[in-house]
Amino acid sequence: MSLDAPRFWWRPPGWQAWALSPVSAIYGAVARRRLVTAPREPVDLPVLCVGNFTVGGSGKTPVAIALAKQAAEMGRKPGFLSRGHGGSSSAPRIVDPAADSARDVGDEPLLLAAHAPVAVSPDRAAAARMLAAQGCDFLIMDDGFQSARILFDYALLVVDARHGIGNGKVLPAGPLRAHVADQLHYADAVLRMGEGTAADPVLQAAPGAGKPVFGAVLRPRNPARFAGRRMLAFAGIGHPDKFFETLRQAGAEVAVAQPFPDHHFYAADELQSLADTAQGQNLGMVTTAKDAARLSGMGLPAEILGMVEVLEIDAVFEDDRTAERIVRDALAAWKKRWPT
Repeated sequence: MSLDAPRFWWRPPGWQAWALSPVSAIYGAVARRRLVTAPREPVDLPVLCVGNFTVGGSGKTPVAIALAKQAAEMGRKPGFLSRGHGGSSSAPRIVDPAADSARDVGDEPLLLAAHAPVAVSPDRAAAARMLAAQGCDFLIMDDGFQSARILFDYALLVVDARHGIGNGKVLPAGPLRAHVADQLHYADAVLRMGEGTAADPVLQAAPGAGKPVFGAVLRPRNPARFAGRRMLAFAGIGHPDKFFETLRQAGAEVAVAQPFPDHHFYAADELQSLADTAQGQNLGMVTTAKDAARLSGMGLPAEILGMVEVLEIDAVFEDDRTAERIVRDALAAWKKRWPT
């Protein structure tokens, strides 16, 4: 569960959810109106949006990276559009991984920048023009589905099979950003991430809405590095428990599992406390790539940073033709929009 999200979001609806239902009704109506009437600004490049139904982590950033790799294999030069959540930059900018920190541009853009150019801005159309100037010819939007500020050619909504849509209620009574039916209407496909039954309500509704359902899993890139080792694991992501479970699946013993809020910026004393615990119990220290992006460039003690290892993960589609299909469908939709 997300540490900074209310626990009742991930349980069957109780009194808290019902008490907030009037507010949720208003929020859901506004979200529906935005999806229906927002003036989506067109750009002259194909745009593939990777979003999710709820707040919190679903694995969409690894999916965006996997699709960028596929686009590159197909001869395209991909670029990423990101709002830069957690960053301080307000003007559109191209991420410079050698100079920017997570406080400047956010943690996810730093991860994405290792694979393709990234433009950060709430104004996605302005960011798209910056990527076009960089020579990009295929844009992948990491999140931003519900904001409806830019016209996208294909929208893939990722849903975590373990956590699903929580109690099925719209914010603030639950984690949904808009009603499932409203979101499905504007999606092109749904991607089930991982194993579990919590996402079944969405997965069962998608075919009836004419939306294909794909599957993927998150796999550790370097599992042998952690197999058989006792670790102190810490993570400030949407669902830290997913990271701890992935580490166990890699063969590690998670002796200490320390969650933090999503997008958490670590203070020196927090990191020192973690290091003291690890040293006192003779444990290795490990975190996620997203957390590592927030640790770098923050002036934290080098001797402690040197103790922290990273468990890298990749999104792997269950059918190895899925990524190519998604990219081709996005290109086909764009060509219909901009016939030549």
